[in-house]
Amino acid sequence: MTLSANVVPRLSSHYVFRWEESQAAYILLYPEGLIKLNGSAGEILKRCDGQRSVADIVIDLQTAFPGNGEEISRGTQAFIDLAQDKGWLQA
Repeated sequence: MTLSANVVPRLSSHYVFRWEESQAAYILLYPEGLIKLNGSAGEILKRCDGQRSVADIVIDLQTAFPGNGEEISRGTQAFIDLAQDKGWLQA
């Protein structure tokens, strides 16, 4: 399911998001284990704070990582949709 640009995603209460030095990566912890995230996923999830809309997250990422704004937009939307489908995010 594609979330609209004005939706404000936040981390599901079943997960803890944090930087894990031993993994040298952001991770999602949940009762059964952990999910090691790649750099892009970590940058997106740390912005899913329940205060920013999908559009705000895209703009923030485009500002932080100038270059191909359209690619950032598509990739961010795709990841947020995937995270929503997996239950990592709530809208």
